[in-house]
Amino acid sequence: MKLNFTEILSWPRSKKRAIVVLLDVFLALFSMWLAFTLRLDVIHLPIGVEWIAYIISPMLAVPIFIKFGLYRAIFRYTGMAAILATSRAVGVYGLALAPCIWTLFYWEGLPRSLIVLQPLVFLLLVSASRALGWQWLQGVNKKPSNGLLIYGAGTAGAQTAAALVGAQQYVLIGFIDDDPAKHGRTINGVPVFPSAKVGRVVEENSISDILLALPSASRQRRNQIIGQLQALPVRIRSLPGLADLASGRVSVDDFRDLDIEDLLGREPVPADIEEARTFSLSGRVVLVTGAGGSIGGELCRQISLSKPSKLLLVDHSEYALYRIHQELSNSNLQRDGVIKILPLLANVCNFERVDAICRIHKPSVVYHAAAYKHVPLVEANGSEGVINNVLGTLNMAHAAINSKVERFVLISTDKAVRPTNVMGASKRIAEMVLQSIADTGGHPFHELTKSQPVVAAKRSNTCFSMVRFGNVLGSSGSVVPLFRHQISEGGPITVTHPDVTRYFMTISEAVQLVLHAGAMAEGGDLFVLDMGEPVKILDLAARMIALSGRTIRNAARPTGDIAITFTGLRPGEKLYEELLIGENPLPTQHPRIIRAREDFMKWPVLSRHLQELLNVARDGNVEMMKDALCTLVPGYAPEGVSIE
Repeated sequence: MKLNFTEILSWPRSKKRAIVVLLDVFLALFSMWLAFTLRLDVIHLPIGVEWIAYIISPMLAVPIFIKFGLYRAIFRYTGMAAILATSRAVGVYGLALAPCIWTLFYWEGLPRSLIVLQPLVFLLLVSASRALGWQWLQGVNKKPSNGLLIYGAGTAGAQTAAALVGAQQYVLIGFIDDDPAKHGRTINGVPVFPSAKVGRVVEENSISDILLALPSASRQRRNQIIGQLQALPVRIRSLPGLADLASGRVSVDDFRDLDIEDLLGREPVPADIEEARTFSLSGRVVLVTGAGGSIGGELCRQISLSKPSKLLLVDHSEYALYRIHQELSNSNLQRDGVIKILPLLANVCNFERVDAICRIHKPSVVYHAAAYKHVPLVEANGSEGVINNVLGTLNMAHAAINSKVERFVLISTDKAVRPTNVMGASKRIAEMVLQSIADTGGHPFHELTKSQPVVAAKRSNTCFSMVRFGNVLGSSGSVVPLFRHQISEGGPITVTHPDVTRYFMTISEAVQLVLHAGAMAEGGDLFVLDMGEPVKILDLAARMIALSGRTIRNAARPTGDIAITFTGLRPGEKLYEELLIGENPLPTQHPRIIRAREDFMKWPVLSRHLQELLNVARDGNVEMMKDALCTLVPGYAPEGVSIE
């Protein structure tokens, strides 16, 4: 009968464990026979009480091996740790065997050297059986694998190679390194190649993946390496950071697609952390609305590093709020639980709820990130977009003033500049609300939730500011996760227009600058983040295809892997985004933060138009709502309407 290796591997663990136990029983008996034979220099045939030595050996070995967990190990992943555990178990076995052999020696004259010789022979046989079993299973499991190169022959590269032991989906062909001293040498038998020869190595060895094991390399150096490798038909992947490597948690599962920063192709924007701490969040109560979203979640992560006394997470999505609360709570426990983190379900359109939250918890700083931001969805649900983005901001500002909040920072968007969509127009109105409130030095609030306005004349020392920036890579609405999914599905990648461009920033760097800008606000400031040069979406798609090891399928290359199709601009979408409405922006202390100077309506006029806008939005009258938006937002040009 032909031995079916796959069937053996699919046996239940109890059956496979029983086979290993029987193997160890046999090895214990065989090692006892071999020890006798070597010591007496003749083929040994046990007689009399010598049989007791043969019986004692497996009766001692198996319980000790069970105690040391040798039968819980997975054979195919046997490594140095398993060998050390085996050595310790056999050592204990030898110590237990000694008094038995001494007793038999005293009675029958057995060789005393068996006390040392038999455990040594037993250790060699057991270790060899594990090693041979591992080798056999490696051969059984070996399927057509992908050739892999590791870029970086340092500590991270060596740890990565060790993590690949037993991984069947890869065959490690070699290391790539820039250090001439390492060229031609080997690491555990794996050769190190110079970076200049990487193309030839890829071609000659059918390499499918290159893994960047460069956790300490600068972003500039990583970009140079990625640029060098991008032309090769390989998938480029990355490792986690140095902290994970140092902790020994590197495994094949840690290999991941390139970081968002790698796709951006530039150095992240640095923030002057020390200068940003002029207004410290340490020991304060901080409230973040939209805490479960991409920007709100990152705000919470970075704020928690400043150790506020209390961090209030406000969101109307139960699942999103649960997720960010769990993440922050786990991190907080690792920092000895120094921050009180409260998840608060609330809709910012419910003034009574957000006002109660502010009155009860008395936040010192509010970051208002809650908003509907997805352009096509808001365009299709314009009334809800206006109510959420405009009324939500009004409610939060009103509640902040009632509770004497020190600082209030609105997260805005570049789509508020000469908007062509409801989302952008509603965010521009949210900016204008705060500009107007700051201009009055208080809030002569018309409570716009009532049919008859009620004036509440209060003065306030709340410092209101707004921070405007473009798209963030990796957010829930970003093209990056969409493109990654489309590539994994074999394409096509969908791009709205061949010429569409956007400003991009990573979530982390955008939030760093938001915190910095909010700290240096003086009241009514509208800050704009310098996001560098705009990125063509088509170029980003092509870069992601190349870095995944695929080729673009088009008329010039009909056999390519991934096609790019153009779907047309969506409702309310622009080809190009802008960051400034007015002219002559002012610099700030930070080179990447600009203070904009833009016109706004004074509160008496603005409040009247806001009342009209919210009334028609509540009625669901889209045409009248867009007319009201045109009145409120100079430059707003809804689809099909020209401003010329």
